[in-house]
This record gives sequence, C-alpha cells and structure tokens, in this order.
Amino acid sequence: MKAEMNSELISPCGMNCAICSGYLSYKNDVKNRGIRMPYCIGCRPRNKKCAFLKKHCSKLANDEVTFCFECSSFPCDRLRTIDSRYRSRYRMSMIENLNFIKENGIEKFLDSQEKSWKCRSCGELVCCHNGICFNCSLEKLRNKKKKYRWDE
Repeated sequence: MKAEMNSELISPCGMNCAICSGYLSYKNDVKNRGIRMPYCIGCRPRNKKCAFLKKHCSKLANDEVTFCFECSSFPCDRLRTIDSRYRSRYRMSMIENLNFIKENGIEKFLDSQEKSWKCRSCGELVCCHNGICFNCSLEKLRNKKKKYRWDE
C-alpha cells in the first residue's frame, strides 16, 4: 500500500481526513481484522463539509467558504477550541494546516503531510489520533486500551 494524500480529504477546518482514525479504519478495514473502531470516508466525500464546525457555521453550511481561512472570522473561537485540543492530544494543528494551505497551496500541503505522517516501516500513513500505522501495526492498535491516545 502507498500513502494516500488527496485534496478531497482536507476538510474546511484544516483536518486532514487521510490521517484520521475513522478514515484509516475504513481504508484498512480494521473491523474485519478484529478491531472495533468507527469508519468514515472523510468529511468532503460524505458531503459533511466539516464534522467539527458545519453545524455551528453558517458560511460552511451555505457553501460560502471552501476553507475556514477564507472567513473574516478566521480563526473563530470554535476552531481555536478544536485546534487547542488537537495540539495537546494529537500533535497536529488545524490552524497551522490552514495557514500552510493559504500561504503555500494545497499541493505543497499534501506533500508536507505525506512526509510528516508516513510510516517508516511500510510507507502508509500513521494516525494523528494515536501515532499508529493501521496497515503494519495492527497488533499494537488491537492491544491499545486507549485507542485515541498517543503513547507518551
């Protein structure tokens, strides 16, 4: 398998769905491999705009912006709250992602994400929620009590 970076997997809030546990569970079909985790095909592919913000943002709900950085309120309080949680728990920043896309474009962002999140063993992507490769480290994932936490 090869790492899959796709602009359709970058949600308006800056979440890279390609490194999300829900997407990686789906892509690697972990349920059929004995691991119970929810599946998701990504925010944009399932036409949800953004799992975190859409219900609370009229601009996203009405397709007025493609990415949150296009909004005059960027970053809004809700995005700041989610970003703070992701910085402290999951070692990534949606606001940094959005600023990178704004300054460098989506293609450079996808390239940088692939380099940052690539598994050193198999070349697939590791999960931002726990740092585990759902392709080659399933035993580690299977035995993990807190599946959505990094080992410290």
